[in-house]
Amino acid sequence: MPFVYVSMPFEGDRRAALEAALPGGEFCYCPAPEVDDAALTKADVIIGNVPPAKLALAQKLRFLQLNSAGSNEYAAPGVLPEGVALCNASGAYGLAISEHILAGVLTLMKKLHLYARNQQRHVWRSEGQVRSISGSTFLIVGAGDIGGALATRAKALGACTIGIRRTARQKPAFLDEVYAMDALDDLLPRADVAVLSLPKMPETTHLMDAARLRRMKPDGILVNVGRGDCVVTDDLVTALRSGGIGGAVLDVTDPEPLPEHHPLWDCENLVLTPHISGFYHLPATLYNIQSIAIRNLSAWGKGETLENTVDRATGYRKLSESEESPACQTDRGGV
Repeated sequence: MPFVYVSMPFEGDRRAALEAALPGGEFCYCPAPEVDDAALTKADVIIGNVPPAKLALAQKLRFLQLNSAGSNEYAAPGVLPEGVALCNASGAYGLAISEHILAGVLTLMKKLHLYARNQQRHVWRSEGQVRSISGSTFLIVGAGDIGGALATRAKALGACTIGIRRTARQKPAFLDEVYAMDALDDLLPRADVAVLSLPKMPETTHLMDAARLRRMKPDGILVNVGRGDCVVTDDLVTALRSGGIGGAVLDVTDPEPLPEHHPLWDCENLVLTPHISGFYHLPATLYNIQSIAIRNLSAWGKGETLENTVDRATGYRKLSESEESPACQTDRGGV
């Protein structure tokens, strides 16, 4: 019988649903960060993220279902044998992270961070004019599940939405324009809000440096919810302190955790959270991840096609034929 090692939370009805997806399977539950080395050696299937270095123990492994959307560490050469199916949890995080982004952006636009400071100091004072999402331009770098969920919500609030993808594919309804990554420098000056929702890749490391920060509007807001090293932290501190940009919303930093005395903490025009926007703080996120795992475990047991299969060469989810179709032209000249 297949042995299923489960390292993410499953309780009650959700555990029953997981076990029903693979009748006759043997299940071992060992929530992270604990790792049961002996159980890993027996695993045919792993549900959840275990440390990549530990996967060398799983010599019987045939299917790994991640609880994260990012999968680069697991797709790296030598981590998994070629025959092991690898799937991520893309599609589970859009609701939580898109709302987190909007909350951070609105905090800066409405100066709520300043009013929170005034409240702590018992100061009753107007902080002047504020801004609106309506009529603003959101540049979303990485317009996948999370970027798409954000674009849908921003567009509903009256924003113009521009998406950047690895390749310019057919324009979805939630984007007004879509481009490939080589258009980034030309698009940054148009953005009121520039959002980075990117995995850790060589080409995304230090993507936003001093030169690109200078291309942003003086009141532009930079958001990073992908990987901390996508932004050169020292350059961002300089831009925030000098007024080079209007503010930033960071759920990830480089380094991470952010050291206690790092200058980023003291940037006034910053909304900073400790990499929590996509965790299980919103119950719907865990439910969505569990649902992907349940469907995929059932499909694996039946020899059917899995969803969210990762392309080992890129670390991204493999696209369907419809997603890979050529991009259509936009009204504003997108490709």
